[in-house]
Amino acid sequence: MQQTSTQYDAIIQQCRALFQNKTKDYGTAWRILRLPSLTDQIFIKAQRIRSLQQNTVRKVDEGEQSEFIGIINYAIMALIQLKKGVVEQPDLTSEEALSLYDEQVSRAKSLMEAKNYDYGEAWREMRVSSLTDLILQKLLRVKQIEDNEGKTLVSEGIAANYEDIINYAVFALIHLNVAA
Repeated sequence: MQQTSTQYDAIIQQCRALFQNKTKDYGTAWRILRLPSLTDQIFIKAQRIRSLQQNTVRKVDEGEQSEFIGIINYAIMALIQLKKGVVEQPDLTSEEALSLYDEQVSRAKSLMEAKNYDYGEAWREMRVSSLTDLILQKLLRVKQIEDNEGKTLVSEGIAANYEDIINYAVFALIHLNVAA
C-alpha cells in the first residue's frame, strides 16, 4: 500500500501544479460557481471520458488523462465551495486557494487509505472504464442530493461523494500512467 500512497501523491502533484498555474492565469474566478455548476462540469468531463472509451474516432486531440485531472481539480473546488460557500467575487489569494486545495486532498487521501486498507487494493484489478462508470454514478447521486437541497435519509452526503470521485479519478490515472 506504500506504492499506492506514492503513486497517489505523484498524481496529485500533477493536478496541483495545473491548479496552481490556472490560478496564476485566472485567479480564483471559480469561487463564484455554485455547486451544481461544478457538478455539471465534472459530469461533462466524465461523459467525455466515457465517450473516448467507447468511440474509436476522436475529433479533439485530448485524451482521458487530462479529463481525469480536470475531474480531480473540479471536485476539489467543489469541496472548497462546500466548506467556504459561494461568493459573488473571487475572494481567495493564490496561497489561500492552494492551502484549501491541500486540505481537501489530505481528507480525500485519508479516506482512500482507510478504504484501501479495508478493500485490500481491489481497485488495482478494476478497469479504467469501471472507474469512469463509478464516477458517473457518484455524480448522478450528487445531482440527486443537490436536487433534494442537500437532504438525505440514509446516504452519505455530497462531500463523501466528491472525495470518492477524486479517489476513483486518481486510481484511473495510476492505471493509465502504469500502462503508458
